[in-house]
Amino acid sequence: MSDTAEGEDQGLRAADGRMPGRRGLATRQKLLDCTAEMLRTTSYRDLKVVDIARKVGTSPATFYQYFPDVESAILVLAEDMVSEGAHHFADIVADAAWKSKSSYDAALSLADEILAFWDEHRVVIRVVDLATEEGDRRFANVRVRLLNDLNNNIAAAVAAQRNAGRVPDELDPFAVAGVLVSMLVHVAAHRVGFEFWGVNTADLRTTMARIVYWSISGQKPPSP
Repeated sequence: MSDTAEGEDQGLRAADGRMPGRRGLATRQKLLDCTAEMLRTTSYRDLKVVDIARKVGTSPATFYQYFPDVESAILVLAEDMVSEGAHHFADIVADAAWKSKSSYDAALSLADEILAFWDEHRVVIRVVDLATEEGDRRFANVRVRLLNDLNNNIAAAVAAQRNAGRVPDELDPFAVAGVLVSMLVHVAAHRVGFEFWGVNTADLRTTMARIVYWSISGQKPPSP
């Protein structure tokens, strides 16, 4: 068995180390789905095992068969989130030919992917961000793995354009990448707030894409 397979199996094991059967895995997934749903209306610090178990129609003892506490269940949700989405962001950047104006479509795709991903996983990302700010290394590691490949691929793209003379020599590719990633995730995290203040998502998307394109390619974006 590969190291990857062993790691995946370990993540699915019950608290006593046993590998759940089909019914056990279904129960585990119900508990995770319920945890995610309840996070929409309840602070993760106020979320209790007994409440999750009651909502699923099982007992706290069953919850503890799979997770030692609520935070551990949220961490599994966060790990699943990273496995689902992290490579998509990075691949969009890596696959684009930033020397041509056609790569503006890649910038639009990246904006779309970030906005959609943050909307889908908003409640889990909120916990990841809060726990990271509080110094929880487990959640900080999740955040790093979610964004690290994107950051590195943007830096590599900027470096390539700088070497080709399209981006000023004095720009540090990793500084550019850090600013762009921070901008993208911050805007995605606050999209609803922007909408409240009258800034629609279509305009946010276009602005995000134009900034990404200009920063990576060194070229003025196409006219809207």
